Amino acid sequence: MKLSEALEVVTRTDPGMVRGHNEDALFADASLGVAILADGMGGYNAGEVASGLATTRLAADLAKIINSSVVQEQGLSDPATVGNHLVNEVTATNLAIFNAAQNCADFAGMGTTLVMALFYDNRMSVAHVGDSRLYRLRGQCFEQLTRDHSLLQEQLDSGTITAAQARYSEHRNLVTRALGVDPEVQVDVSDFDVRAGDIVLLCSDGLNEMVDDEEIAITLRSLGSNLALAADHLVHQSNAYGGRDNISVILVKVVGDFASPKGRWQQLVAHLQ
Repeated sequence: MKLSEALEVVTRTDPGMVRGHNEDALFADASLGVAILADGMGGYNAGEVASGLATTRLAADLAKIINSSVVQEQGLSDPATVGNHLVNEVTATNLAIFNAAQNCADFAGMGTTLVMALFYDNRMSVAHVGDSRLYRLRGQCFEQLTRDHSLLQEQLDSGTITAAQARYSEHRNLVTRALGVDPEVQVDVSDFDVRAGDIVLLCSDGLNEMVDDEEIAITLRSLGSNLALAADHLVHQSNAYGGRDNISVILVKVVGDFASPKGRWQQLVAHLQ
């Protein structure tokens, strides 16, 4: 099955109830198997420049790789190779944002979080920097697959604060990694299998800071058959609870098998053994 047929994708972004403009940026394309979400930060308009540059450049560069003759003929099937592609492209994007910030006074200090997923061969490789998140709903199990790069997460890991205290911490928005802040950045990359029925959620912290994980899970479980309605409801929930930040959501539902040509051959050999 083609990726465009195997994946259902919905995107939503909203400025929220407090912010005057939206510094989040999104890109999602089922035919490429790519979903990218960035939450910008910086001076006036600089955050949206950083997030826009991140999504635009990564989308274009990944499209070149995916549409290359080698990948079109053989498909993607090796997680290590895919992971290397993601690290290389995110690293190059980080440097591009950093250089733009250095060369224009209006953009000084800008940066952006990033969470992205590349779907291939019944798998999903995830790259992230900062506190934008990726979750997966599989059956009744709702799980956060990324780990925030934030001061708050470090405090939770060290036992300095409890999860209950974290919801009211004054350090909730302090990230320890972001694209564009330094010439080099550490990118976390992980790889996961995907199955028909899985729903993947990428979101900016404007969602998960206002709506707790269990409420998000309930929405996806109850409305997962209508992704557009589920996405709209998540944004509505965040705004209903105050909408203190921009809210962005990408939902990807796996509806069929999308093994690569090479992957299909390997599956056949394994079946015959």
